[in-house]
This record gives sequence, C-alpha cells and structure tokens, in this order.
Amino acid sequence: MAKLKNEQEAIDNYDSNKYITPDGYTSDIAVFTIISEKDNRAGERKIKEPGKKVLKIMLIKRAELDAEGEPNIEGEKWALPGGFNDGSKKETAIDAAARELEEETGVHGLYLKHFGVYDEFGRDKRGWIISNAHYAIVPEQRLKKQKATDDAEEVQLFTMEEVFKLDLAFDHRKIISDALKFIEKDLVETKVARNFLREEFTLSELQGVLMTVSNNPRITNKSVFFTKVPKLPFIEKVFDEEGNLKKTERNSFRPSQLYKFNDLEVVKSIWE
Repeated sequence: MAKLKNEQEAIDNYDSNKYITPDGYTSDIAVFTIISEKDNRAGERKIKEPGKKVLKIMLIKRAELDAEGEPNIEGEKWALPGGFNDGSKKETAIDAAARELEEETGVHGLYLKHFGVYDEFGRDKRGWIISNAHYAIVPEQRLKKQKATDDAEEVQLFTMEEVFKLDLAFDHRKIISDALKFIEKDLVETKVARNFLREEFTLSELQGVLMTVSNNPRITNKSVFFTKVPKLPFIEKVFDEEGNLKKTERNSFRPSQLYKFNDLEVVKSIWE
C-alpha cells in the first residue's frame, strides 16, 4: 500500500541522490557558411563575382588557459563553439547556444537548429557532460566580423576536407560528421538554403549553394534547374516599386532576374 497521499508529498520525499545525474549540461554549435571562390583569371568578362562555392565550418581553437588563468580542458585543440548552460538564468539549450556563439565568436542573430544530444560516458574528461548539438547557418558577409573572445584563442573557417584532418576536442569529430549529414539533408529537402543567400538572389546563386552538398543532375544541370526552379510555388520573381522585373548584374554583365523565397511551407523534397 502506498505511503504517500498526494503529489505534493511525493515531491517533498523525492531524493535525487538515488539517481546518477550529469556533471554538466552544455550546448555546442556547428556554424556553417558558404564561401565564394573568386575567379581571378584576367581578361575574362563572363563572370564578375565568383564561380564555385565551398561549404565551410567555423571552429575555435581552445585557449591554453581559461578566463581565470587555469589550464583549459582540451586546450590548444580545435573545437565547436559552445559551453555550459547558465542555470541561474534557466537557459534552454538553444538560448545557451546563441549566447555562447556570440561570446566565443562575436557573431549573433543566426539561424540555429537543434539536431542531437551527446551523452556518452567518457566524452568529456571532467565527468558525465551532456551536450545539445545545434547547427547554425550564417551568410558569408556576416562572418567578416568574426573574432575570438572568451576562452577561444583563434576562430577560423575550414573546408569539410580540412576539418577532419584536425586534432579536434572532445567528441566534436562525431558531432561535426552528424551536423554535416543534417545540413546536407535540409539543404535539399527544405528552404534552409535561404539562410546562405541574400534576401534577393539569382538562380545561379541558389544553384551554387545547393551544389556544395549535392551532385543530383536536377541541380547540377543548368538547363533543368533554371527551368524547374521558377515554377516552384515557394520561390517568386522580384519586382521593383514600379512593377518591373528586378534584375542584377552582380554576377554577370548580362542582367539576371532576382528571386526570393515566400512563406509557403514545404512538405516534401523541393529540389527533386
């Protein structure tokens, strides 16, 4: 027969010492951007801006000493931006991710998405530390102000090929690998590509973003892509204040039509 009469008595008699609890609760962030590789060949007038676009991830190099001058755990290793949730502020995981990202890199106001929880014993030398992993997307121009702050010694962008050759802290190799799978999937199945682009973009710019993660012929074939995309219900042409089609010459000496994403929801893969 139960000894406790109601919920309040159950709460009053709850003993957390009966259970193993984490030694820390953190948020880590995989920050992705797409960099335009300039075509510096002289004498050519086909392309003004860039050709190939490359997906990169932003990492911090953990300082040898922390803010108090004590040895930093996994110091001198490259890592994802992140840190402990502030319990005094009752932070959610995503709140902590946004705060840590700004503290360690000087970048704020980014698109953030939670994609996993990492809670294996032994993943952190300090004890059982549970991490919520997020990925963030930042347009190339927003990273011009990136800087190392807090316990970060450096902040730098790496290609996917470069990053897996680094000596990474904690289990961040696994987290980055998983983040890459999620962003590849989201880029071809949702409108998340808009976060890599200007609000008004050309079809070439959109195609370049998608080609950083996909070699699907429906994306890589210019004729097929340029025919299909303008017919999609969530992409529309941009008009100026006088009602004329709005165009740009930023990528070509021939004016290109500008497009934008609208607010229609996507319920299946939009590039297939």
